[in-house]
Amino acid sequence: MAEILLSLTIIGVVAAITLPSLTGNINERTWNTQRKALYARMSQAISLMPALNGYGTLKEKSSEGASDAEDSATETFLTAGLSKVLKINNICDNAHLADCGVVTSFTNLAGSQTSMPTTLYELSSWFRSAAYCGSSYSTKDTKAAAFETQNGESIIAYYNQSCRTEYLNQEALTEANNVFGFAESNMCVNFIYDLNGSKGPNTVGKDMGIMTVFNATDSSVVAPMPTPTNNAATADWYNAAKICTNTDSETRIPNIDELSAMLINKDIVNLTEPAQIWSSSVYNRDRAWVVNMSNGARGSDYKTYTFSIRCIKR
Repeated sequence: MAEILLSLTIIGVVAAITLPSLTGNINERTWNTQRKALYARMSQAISLMPALNGYGTLKEKSSEGASDAEDSATETFLTAGLSKVLKINNICDNAHLADCGVVTSFTNLAGSQTSMPTTLYELSSWFRSAAYCGSSYSTKDTKAAAFETQNGESIIAYYNQSCRTEYLNQEALTEANNVFGFAESNMCVNFIYDLNGSKGPNTVGKDMGIMTVFNATDSSVVAPMPTPTNNAATADWYNAAKICTNTDSETRIPNIDELSAMLINKDIVNLTEPAQIWSSSVYNRDRAWVVNMSNGARGSDYKTYTFSIRCIKR
């Protein structure tokens, strides 16, 4: 009997040590599978939409203190646009986000508690100034709206009614003038998703993440999952990818749209690099695309230059 009790005690101690780790690994694999499935469904749905800009009403108040401002842009995008190509159970306006399982706060990738943004301007300061978007473009604030999918995901959307499609003018690209554009003017809609609604842990990198759609036509959908902390590494373009894969075989450097999505969601994914960051996207034999963290510009630079690196999961 003593031997049996001793054996049971040992088994209990071992189980107590290994069970949390085992459960965590199972949850992580489940979330990763759900994330990829959600990305596939959203990508397919967005590809069926002919254009992403122009939905809804966006009217500023007539005077200071007036209450005649109208903003149904994001809600209309969901009801008249996305719901036509994606199976959606429930759509919630800005005043009823919780009805779609949207939490008021969550843990960002830095491990800090963060309030859920409820407008486009709250999502990112990049949208608040035309200086960040180029002199010929400005973005108005819009209220977020939310929806629940048939698979149980809760998703809050931030819509840019005046998003546009920019294509690179190859002839304009010179060493002195190599700016492709600004990420925020190309962003049509940004999503923060929660794979299990208001249930925990409500943490980015686990059950929560970001998904961003660029370009009003021929749209690009990306859902980067950055590494939890900044890599604090710099290198030329040729060695940037090696630094990511040497750290973890399942990570890589982001492409230009993935990096732009991280810029727009910088407070959520803990993007604090002070200067330019390499992307995996190549412009030509000598140059690759970068995003400038000081002004949001997307441009190309020589592959031999040294810039910052931020890895993402595959």
